[in-house]
Amino acid sequence: MEVLRHFPKVALAPCVLAIGNFDGVHIGHQAVFQRLISQAQTLNINSCVMTFEPHPREFFTPEQAPPRLTSLREKLELMEAAGVQKVHVCHFDAAFATMSAQTFMRDVLHQSLAIKCVMVGEDFRFGAKRSGDVASLRDSGAQLGFSVEPISPVMLAGERVSSTAVRDALASGKLSTAKALLGRDYSISGHVVHGDKLGRTLGYPTANVQMHHDQPPLTGIYAVRLSGVGAKELPGVASLGVRPTVKTDGKPTLEVHLFDFDGDIYNQHVRVHFLHKIRDELKFADVEELKSQMRLDEQAAREYLG
Repeated sequence: MEVLRHFPKVALAPCVLAIGNFDGVHIGHQAVFQRLISQAQTLNINSCVMTFEPHPREFFTPEQAPPRLTSLREKLELMEAAGVQKVHVCHFDAAFATMSAQTFMRDVLHQSLAIKCVMVGEDFRFGAKRSGDVASLRDSGAQLGFSVEPISPVMLAGERVSSTAVRDALASGKLSTAKALLGRDYSISGHVVHGDKLGRTLGYPTANVQMHHDQPPLTGIYAVRLSGVGAKELPGVASLGVRPTVKTDGKPTLEVHLFDFDGDIYNQHVRVHFLHKIRDELKFADVEELKSQMRLDEQAAREYLG
């Protein structure tokens, strides 16, 4: 899959384009990609996606922006797995935010990307002050030679599949619901980095997985499996939170204690699959009480993972 971080002045080849944030790449997004690829194959042109970095809400109101479900790397990996041929990562900054809807349609969609069809959500808005919508896309497409295909939402058990629904499920510990919405277990990937070695002194050495954002969509203690080290997934118990017993101003940290494992995996890129929530994060009276609870957490995770 080709990833571009700029728009060419003149398109090299026509494409079918889907536009969106696609955070989480849930089953609704996957349905969009399937339709995108099918249409591209019918027209014998490239399937392309336009996504934004940072998320527009992180640019306009960072204090109100929702937790990210996926980092940019994770999102791109999922798009590639879905079969998308090309992704344009649009840097969302002040210049892009103030671009008029007409300029976006003429200069970006038509001139730079040479789209033949664009797929967007039914409530898609774009351009300065969100002045563009599906109707204006259709009007412009009639003049510039592209069609517009609004994408209807995917429903699951009578509810609309959305990134918000996934966040709500994760925040409430409903991992099975999140899995149904995502079509896979929720996971976080990152490099294993050095921590403060506290887990080792407590008898529970951990792999500290670097996260790219300080506002994860879930916290607590979980039964997990870790992939990226050898051919098999490794079972373990993970803590994701601010560690209130040992830190007064800690930022969210993801630590994984792997069962019956003693290898060196520093600097390796791994993925932590969250399978079952054991409990919320708690502040204990002292380290001894914390150690006692950690033994119970390990037992609970081992029992769940079999």
